[in-house]
Amino acid sequence: MNKEMITIFDTTLRDGEQSPGASMNTEEKIQIAAQLERLGVDVIEAGFAAASPGDFDAIEKIAQRVTGSTVCSLARAIDSDVKAAGDAVIKANKKRIHTFIATSPIHMEHKLKMAPDEVIRRAVRAVEYARTFVDDVEFSCEDAGRSDIGFLKEISDAVIEAGAGTINLPDTVGFRMPQEIGAMVKEMSDYTKGRAVISVHNHNDLGLGVANSLESIVNGARQVECTINGLGERAGNAALEEIVMALKVRSDIFGTFDTRINTREIYPSSRLIATITGIEPQPNKAIVGKNAFAHESGIHQDGVLKNKTTYEIIRPEDIGLDTEDTLVLGKHSGRAAFKDKLSKLGFSIPDDEMVSAFERFKELADKKKEIYDDDIRALVTSQMANVPKTYELVGLQLMDCSNGVPSAAVTIRHNGKEITDAGIGDGTIDAVFKTIDRIAGYHGTLMDYKVKSVSKGKDALANVTVKVTFNDNEPAIIGHGLSLDTMLASARAYIGALNSYLSMEGMLKFRQMDSRETI
Repeated sequence: MNKEMITIFDTTLRDGEQSPGASMNTEEKIQIAAQLERLGVDVIEAGFAAASPGDFDAIEKIAQRVTGSTVCSLARAIDSDVKAAGDAVIKANKKRIHTFIATSPIHMEHKLKMAPDEVIRRAVRAVEYARTFVDDVEFSCEDAGRSDIGFLKEISDAVIEAGAGTINLPDTVGFRMPQEIGAMVKEMSDYTKGRAVISVHNHNDLGLGVANSLESIVNGARQVECTINGLGERAGNAALEEIVMALKVRSDIFGTFDTRINTREIYPSSRLIATITGIEPQPNKAIVGKNAFAHESGIHQDGVLKNKTTYEIIRPEDIGLDTEDTLVLGKHSGRAAFKDKLSKLGFSIPDDEMVSAFERFKELADKKKEIYDDDIRALVTSQMANVPKTYELVGLQLMDCSNGVPSAAVTIRHNGKEITDAGIGDGTIDAVFKTIDRIAGYHGTLMDYKVKSVSKGKDALANVTVKVTFNDNEPAIIGHGLSLDTMLASARAYIGALNSYLSMEGMLKFRQMDSRETI
């Protein structure tokens, strides 16, 4: 039986990055884009080119790196936005511009302050201008879920005539029920009659993002816009992994539909996104939550031991999860074995970075008896987040006496010179961070601090994530640190955040666009 392919449009790097505290630097975005390509995503919305020079730079580099997936940039229906998007994706093997304008009465009246006929003119102009850069143009009716169906038809006719090949109907505020979204999609699909692909972009404000996306597919949508782990503004977006696995597991209902997603890359993709953004999926999150395949009830455990299908409708290996947490390598393992393991875990890194990663692995193997897959993932992920090291931690010495004042001595390398200073704080972490601030000449405000054990055992690696603001008017920056010693990992994470900030400084202010709209 021939199946209809559903286009998976991933917007983790655009809408997902708009989650509070989820800002990523360029190297991290490139790393995520490469993983999305391995996952088999059809379209990667790499960002909003006009939002900042940093966004433009990331999209441009992703466009040159990714060859299998279409690389897309978002643009408001404004000439300058469309030009930025076109220039950013111009070198992509497959490229798309995604332009949009609001179509609901409440948005047109109160936000745009435009009459409907003016909105249509703006939309047509944007699509026509986008076609001068790319052949593949998508148009979104922002807040389609609260738009008049007659106006949706009118503006769709106009932009299709202007050259749009995809019409997206976003439920921007996550307001609609599945039956309502289904009815809207069916009417629009029947109306356009194959003149354009109907797409949906469902937000999760009422917890219905995935349900609405699946109902849309049944009623004629052939593209769904989603994110890894359901990241996104407010309550997030429809989760890619849930949509894809629902189609796969319930083939009795969705048997005529399929995707090009390599499901064995779902778990590695989820872990990479969580590591880079510092936003962990909730433990009971469907498909990728840490409890998704855990069984505590005695009855459940008994059933699973006898036959896993008694309580598991998805095999962990189908999403790339090794439930055995396999012991993989040790200090006597060679470079070939290490490279083979990286390949099996889905990593493909240049030879020069492989040398550095192997050296870090050997250092870890000398200190840690048992090394697991998650240790390797964490080690290589931190290695690949290649932010320029303006400041580099050389040494750390701590004193935390019960009757004394917590203090820290820190040595940092900057411009080829080593600088040592010491300071006190309200606690050991506070002392470390304040000393780093004094050496570097910056003042950071800690917004969030998380410590996670990478694998198991008393000698488990500590993975520390910090969110720090170095300017009250700019977003928090994420830093990561990895070490067997939690305090050392914390210092590395804080310096990592500082280095990320310095690599993005001067660009962050462009993100705060008063007129910035989202779908």
